[in-house]
Amino acid sequence: MRELEFKITAEQNGREIRDFLREFGVSSALLTKLKQTENGITLNGKFARAIDCISFGDVLKIRIEQSGNPPTANPDLKIEVVYEDEDVLIVNKPAFMPVHESRNHRGDTLANACAPYLDGAFRAVYRLDRDTSGLVLIAKNELAAALLAGSIKKDYYAVCEGIIEGDGIIDEPIRRVRDSIIKRGVFPDGERAVTRYSAISRKDGRTLLKINLETGRTHQIRVHFAHIGHPLCGDTLYGTPSPLINRQALTYKAIYFTHPITKKEMKSEADFPSDFSKLI
Repeated sequence: MRELEFKITAEQNGREIRDFLREFGVSSALLTKLKQTENGITLNGKFARAIDCISFGDVLKIRIEQSGNPPTANPDLKIEVVYEDEDVLIVNKPAFMPVHESRNHRGDTLANACAPYLDGAFRAVYRLDRDTSGLVLIAKNELAAALLAGSIKKDYYAVCEGIIEGDGIIDEPIRRVRDSIIKRGVFPDGERAVTRYSAISRKDGRTLLKINLETGRTHQIRVHFAHIGHPLCGDTLYGTPSPLINRQALTYKAIYFTHPITKKEMKSEADFPSDFSKLI
């Protein structure tokens, strides 16, 4: 159960509770659940209806029940927690760990590793490929999940084959390759995909890049750099194997977002994983 308290300001005086909550980010579905929860909405300690009005100085509280069941915990899985509070959890996912359970992965995923930190469902705000390492932001309740969607900036770092100079933008549409359930490619009838990059350093015919995405297509970074002739080092799906690293050289190092409840500007950062550090 997550309880939130709001102290009503002069500017909010006279508004209906439902309008106040919707402006904060409470969806119609969640508002319905609050109305069905015992003491889901209270005003100055007493039961309140969504259509009741608030006044300056009032204390409005809502109680969000946890929904969904947490995944099965696997005590053998250890995960680095970068940040945690009542609403969000940020963990540093190692390479080779899937985010979600699937037919071929039961009990060995990030969801299973995070289960001890959750009271309800596992709500990863975005996905990372199994072999991509880095930060994953998890919402610990339904309201946080809704407010975090689409409001995150991510700093990726990658090592690509070949030499790239300066900054650049790749704006090329991406869709699934017709005869594959996994592979993507650049095609005129694909969805728009925009990747911004800055070359950080160059050595031995490879380039370290900092990358920011304006869109979030599947395999976007890997597809875009392969398309311009600079596949990621070690990417066997879009490039060739490398003796220097046994996966695509891609990691998600820093995250920036507005906290869904406190509205504070947040930043979390992780160290490069050991295989990536050795490569660069």
